[in-house]
Amino acid sequence: MLTVIEKVIVLQNVDIFADVPTEQLSSLAAIAKEVAFSKDEVIFRVDDPSDSLYVVLDGKIRLHQNEQEISLAGANDVFGTWALFDNEPRVVTATVVEDARLLYIDHDDFIELISDNIRITQGIFKRLVGKLRGLAEHVARK
Repeated sequence: MLTVIEKVIVLQNVDIFADVPTEQLSSLAAIAKEVAFSKDEVIFRVDDPSDSLYVVLDGKIRLHQNEQEISLAGANDVFGTWALFDNEPRVVTATVVEDARLLYIDHDDFIELISDNIRITQGIFKRLVGKLRGLAEHVARK
């Protein structure tokens, strides 16, 4: 099992948390739970409720719709990110390709945490706005 400090180090490498100060990442790390899944296990399916974000510690996760692969998540990759912000149904199925250990951040725990910690919210919004600006600039160049 990872310590809170080890979880902070992992979370520092997650894009959406890159602008969250390290001190606040420790609060986030405290609510992140380590979970394990075996090969061929389904973590969630299309249309399941979006209730958590996952960070891959080790192993591989296939994200797909039916047989069409959308992406393959490996060490330090994150999936299910939007589940932290809305409760819309999942749009992909996540299936374990290689035995995996993941960090799991529950939506409700996350909402409770950010309601008391504006610096986490500011860091996440800064990153999201940066991504939206980059997308807008990319579209404008076309």
